[in-house]
Amino acid sequence: MAKLWFKFQRCFRYFRRKPVRFFTLLAIYLTAGSLVFLHSGFVGQPAVPQSQVSPAAAGSPAEGAELPFLGDLHLGRGFRDTVEASSIARRYGPTFKGKDTSERAKLGDYGGAWSRALKGRVVKEKEKEEERAKYIGCYLDDIQSRALRGVSFFDYKKMTVFRCQDNCAERGYLYAGLEFGAECYCGHKIQAANVSESDCDMECKGERGSVCGGINRLSVYRLQLAQESARRYGSAVFRGCFRRPNNLSLALPVTAAMPNMSVDKCVDLCTEKEFPLAALAGTACHCGFPTTRFPLHDREDEQLCAQKCSAEEFESCGTPSYFIVYQTQVQDNRCMDRRFLPGKSKKLIALASFPGAGNTWARHLIELATGFYTGSYYFDGSLYNKGFKGERDHWRSGRTICIKTHESGQKEIEAFDSAILLIRNPYKALMAEFNRKYGGHIGFAAHAHWKGKEWPEFVRNYAPWWATHTLDWLKFGKTVLVVHFEDLKQDLFTQLGRMVSLLGVAVREDRLLCVESQKDGNFKRSGLRKLEYDPYTADMRRTIAAYIRMVDTALRSRNLTGVPDAYGPR
Repeated sequence: MAKLWFKFQRCFRYFRRKPVRFFTLLAIYLTAGSLVFLHSGFVGQPAVPQSQVSPAAAGSPAEGAELPFLGDLHLGRGFRDTVEASSIARRYGPTFKGKDTSERAKLGDYGGAWSRALKGRVVKEKEKEEERAKYIGCYLDDIQSRALRGVSFFDYKKMTVFRCQDNCAERGYLYAGLEFGAECYCGHKIQAANVSESDCDMECKGERGSVCGGINRLSVYRLQLAQESARRYGSAVFRGCFRRPNNLSLALPVTAAMPNMSVDKCVDLCTEKEFPLAALAGTACHCGFPTTRFPLHDREDEQLCAQKCSAEEFESCGTPSYFIVYQTQVQDNRCMDRRFLPGKSKKLIALASFPGAGNTWARHLIELATGFYTGSYYFDGSLYNKGFKGERDHWRSGRTICIKTHESGQKEIEAFDSAILLIRNPYKALMAEFNRKYGGHIGFAAHAHWKGKEWPEFVRNYAPWWATHTLDWLKFGKTVLVVHFEDLKQDLFTQLGRMVSLLGVAVREDRLLCVESQKDGNFKRSGLRKLEYDPYTADMRRTIAAYIRMVDTALRSRNLTGVPDAYGPR
């Protein structure tokens, strides 16, 4: 026993002097044990030739394939490559092929039924996605005559092929096209020539390896599963009952007789013909644009249009004298072209507002109405990525039609030659700005923010600013046009006309009607989220009411219209 103990001590002293050898032997021992354990997991699992794989074995694990236990290491490796391969499969069109793309797409490298099951699942996913959209080629595009003339939207940071396809399919379009790496266009027919594939050479901003057109070039997909129901009148917007216009053929240039008239038939016809208006007149369907000949401003009593459709029991199809009008999903392109001013402007015009008062929406309207980009006193990358290209220009560049600003100091105000002052109900403006602050431009603040200390502190700091912002611009502004947000929503045509006049741009009435028909744009919060409670306490309301009275008095003292009645008791 003493001899054995002596040998153990000699061995311990040896490895203490040579620790590297000790840990090397330990690693070899553990590795050998792991290999034995892994080998035991494969006992009784014979290899199956590829030719003999049954459909169940080639499907996903949920479809009945018996998978061998691979151990955590092997499973992690297979899972990682499955994700990479399925992401490749989600690219519907041409891809930028890196040097290892083809290798990563191979799922047979890991052997056994597991890799065959994964391969089968990815093939199924790819086939499913290819059913959704088929790439048909690269096409010429022109800002004056778009190849796809439906809805469009931009995202200069996160645009992907799938996002564009999904948005167009959701609206019932047959084609989706991507341009300049970040722009998405939808349409029911392609009105341009096919060009070389090499012209579509720009990578999608939000998806590495995928092509999103080029400069004035569209990567176009046909949407195989465009929702038929979305192309029916359920997706069209009801505009009302209107008197038959004079010079009908000029006001609504396309007419078709429909003995079996229905709303969806007329809407489908006008959508196919690429017109934004569908007017039902008994057994006739008329298509066209909002124009001075048919401006859709003087709505009639709907009872005058209450003639039932011959092919529908519960819908009205109008009469030869009074038309039922729907707005289709076709985008009115008469006001979509935008550019920088051709020469440097000699005047700096502010679009001033308290935060949350609708400045971004007003910029959208002004850009469509004038055809010129608006600028900003600040730089907001998210706005630039959504298509406000004047955002990157310095506010003194003179290349934009007006400048967004929330500033209210005397020095900042006097830097502008004139201003459009946008005022909004403080209760709504404060909530909108709180949502923007904690949820982004089109997001919402979390419930915890409303219930926490953030909301009371926000109201305490921002409510006085709502009043002083207006008072300062009225006091220090050289020429100030006051526009109430609520009036702009209620009577956009008139109020936008006032704004454009101050900007010094001659705009056709037809262009303003075009803006009116697509006023919301794609960068507008979809209404204030309904809270389960009123976030304003009695003390908050008393304080804000005092500020409303202060602003109302200041406006009236300058012979201007006071704040709208909707602001509440004063």
